[in-house]
Amino acid sequence: MQKVSLDRELEYAFLFTLRKVNSINTTGFQPFFDNLPIDPYIKGKYRSRRLSRFLVSKDKLFKLPHGYLLQSRDYNPLLGGIKREFAELDNALIELDIFKHLIFAFCDSCKLDLEAEIDVHQIRTTCSPNNLGNPAPEGIHRDGSDFIGIFSAGRDNIEGGETHLYSAKKEKPVFNKVLQPGEIILVNEHQFFHFTTPIKPETPGLGTRDVFVINYPSLISDF
Repeated sequence: MQKVSLDRELEYAFLFTLRKVNSINTTGFQPFFDNLPIDPYIKGKYRSRRLSRFLVSKDKLFKLPHGYLLQSRDYNPLLGGIKREFAELDNALIELDIFKHLIFAFCDSCKLDLEAEIDVHQIRTTCSPNNLGNPAPEGIHRDGSDFIGIFSAGRDNIEGGETHLYSAKKEKPVFNKVLQPGEIILVNEHQFFHFTTPIKPETPGLGTRDVFVINYPSLISDF
């Protein structure tokens, strides 16, 4: 866990956890981020995204029917109230052992029920010398689930992209860290808001930040 002052550490110890998933070699994910469709709901075409819903039952992973993402404006002031539909995760990605290890690590860390319905957002944020990439255009927010996991699948030629957690929007963050590939932050959404700072290229050229965001319970609704 990221260290904070002793009394604050005791207060928040069971509410968020940072861990390294050692069983995952993140290079295996990269081909599946290179072909992500552009997120049509964000201006600027700097974000690409896929989204799928799963049932996790013991040590099995089952893909659930296609649906749409709908959040209230209380959680997403930018896109709340809009039914958003995204392409499903690539079937070849879902079959990877490293993907399954990621999902099971999330469920195990959050101590979810034997059967849990989750959604998985696969997101690439891109930046260039003339344009910052904004991983959280909605600002400091909650997704609207019980637990959220943010897993770093890759960082290439970027500065920034620091993940922050807040107990209240107008307070200073209680946690802030650049997640390195293979690290996941698991958060109790009833207790914290989250945000990720913009990214810019470290050297001239394009830069990318790749993440999987996992929500429990799923935020996806049936058509």
